[in-house]
Order: sequence, then structure tokens, then C-alpha cells
Amino acid sequence: MSAPGFGDVEDVPEEWKVVSSSRRFQARVITAVTDAVTMPDGEVVDRDYVLHPGSVAVVALDDRERVLLLRQYRHPARRLLWELPAGLRDVEGEPLHVGAARELAEEAGYRAGTWHTLVDAFISPGMSDERTRIFLARDVSPIPAGELDFVRRHEEADMPVVWIPLADAVRRALAGMIHNSQAVTGILAAYAASADGFASLRPADAPEA
Repeated sequence: MSAPGFGDVEDVPEEWKVVSSSRRFQARVITAVTDAVTMPDGEVVDRDYVLHPGSVAVVALDDRERVLLLRQYRHPARRLLWELPAGLRDVEGEPLHVGAARELAEEAGYRAGTWHTLVDAFISPGMSDERTRIFLARDVSPIPAGELDFVRRHEEADMPVVWIPLADAVRRALAGMIHNSQAVTGILAAYAASADGFASLRPADAPEA
């Protein structure tokens, strides 16, 4: 087999033979699984991972090139993290950009007039099948209080929101001041995409590969 070249740098579907699969743990959102997978040399090895419904996130930019961030407590990390508005893909049949608009409204109280697909990513592919789509939302405006009927609970009950210049958000991400993977990915992707005025971005309803 020849070595891959520059033109081959694109993720492609691939599935190695699974000899057996066992569910170890089932919770409200995630399921822990062990698969016995056949390696290319024929050896069968166990691979533990988490089944996850997937997620969406939103880089909301205003007309001053500021990005909206909110702060949320994340118990596994034992930190208050600055994040993008985001949520699970937990509504059957809901288009991803519609779910993202719902999260932007519920978590931050904003709506957007212009939507694009910013970037697709697997959050932690060595241990989970979770994939996320991060959207770019522009032409944003606050939703009047009377139109919001969502009640925030638990970690979401007290999430302060800030608007920070995109360039400053990039600096903070690179300085290790922002750690959430969706936030770091989305901030850097939005900054890169701004070079051509976001003209190269895919439409909001672009299919996932």
C-alpha cells in the first residue's frame, strides 16, 4: 500500500469486524460498551467506549465581531468553564441547526438571522462516539423576555453570559484560559473562517459526512 499524500487527508468511514459487544452501564444520556474488535493482524482486542446521542454548539457573533460565551459548572472537570451555547441531540428528527437555535435561545436568550455550519468534530473519538456540529450564528438579537418559556435548572440555573471580542477569545484559548473543547474549536474555526468573510462556510443544513 502506498503512503497517503496530501490529497488523501480526509476522514473516511471504516469499520473493523466486531466479534462481540457487551453493554456495561446504561444511564440517562450515555451507555458504556465493550466491543471485541478484530485488528488488521487478526488479533481480537477489547475496546471500551461510550455511546452518546451527539451534540450541537453555537458560535454567536454580533456586528462588533464579539462572540457570546457563557459560564457553566462541569462536575467531571471540577471547574467553571466558559463555553458556547450547546446541547444534546435529544429531539428525534430535529434538524441540527434547529436544535442549535433552540440551545441559543434557551441558554443565552438570543436568536440569529444568519446560520452556517462552522465545523464538525468528534469530541473524544478514543473513548466516545459523540460527534458535534458547531454552527456560526450571525445577525443576532435578544429574545424578548415574554417570548421565552424555558426554565433553567441545576447547572444551567446561573450561567452568566459575556460578549468578548473574537480575537481576544482566540488569545485566551491559546493561553489556556478557555478549556471547553467545543468553545476552543469553535472560536479558532470562526477566527480562521473570518479571513474570507465566512464565504467558504457550508450552509447550515449541510449533511454530515
